[in-house]
Amino acid sequence: MKRFLTSTLFAFVLFPALGITALAQAPSRDEILSAIKSKRMELQEFETKFLAPSAEDQLAYADFLQQPETGLARLLPRETYDVDANKKNQALTVRGGGAFYSFTRLTHEYGWGTQIGLEQGHLLTCFAGADYGMLTNLGDVPLEAISIESNEVKYLASYERANDEPHARAEYQRFGAGDRIGGALFKTRLPATVDNSYLLRGVHYSDSDVLVAFRIVRKDTDGSLIIAWKLLKKYPRPELARTDQAAK
Repeated sequence: MKRFLTSTLFAFVLFPALGITALAQAPSRDEILSAIKSKRMELQEFETKFLAPSAEDQLAYADFLQQPETGLARLLPRETYDVDANKKNQALTVRGGGAFYSFTRLTHEYGWGTQIGLEQGHLLTCFAGADYGMLTNLGDVPLEAISIESNEVKYLASYERANDEPHARAEYQRFGAGDRIGGALFKTRLPATVDNSYLLRGVHYSDSDVLVAFRIVRKDTDGSLIIAWKLLKKYPRPELARTDQAAK
């Protein structure tokens, strides 16, 4: 009896249009799969809307977004929306809970090519493996004033990335601890401050190497951040020499 009631309730959730009489007939596996796909598409549509900046944000930056290689994105606080070990916070299906973003792939899905994240009120740009990056806070500088020729950009623009794994991991540690160069602090993790602009260099082997300027334009009521960004430079795709090759 318990199994029958469970099947009936499941059928009612997935197939609300069915009549009471039809509830007694369990849906086929093909029908269940079709319903799951439909619900998943519906959920993804809701998630896309939830992750998008507001209409007001889009309107405020409409002129900026007409420029090439620019965008507007929302970063959700990882501690609020990402899935924890017990799956108690599984509010979103997107991997990383909307706390991450790729300026090259234009996706919140955490994985290959992810360049920025938000956690515990901090921006972060180092995640896994030998991939690494660094951030610096430029302060309250308009994005329009930042270009590849700007003095503040020179170090990251001319930075020569590591080409072998030992060097890459050493750079990971270096910027993890923080390195002050020419008066500017470069780290993998910095406090997220509204109305401040940042520079980011992200090196992802076999994927991308980019220099990005972005500005935190607003903090929403749930702690999420709206960032306006522009891609300053794309470098040739980095390849990481194997450890045995690097030793030769």
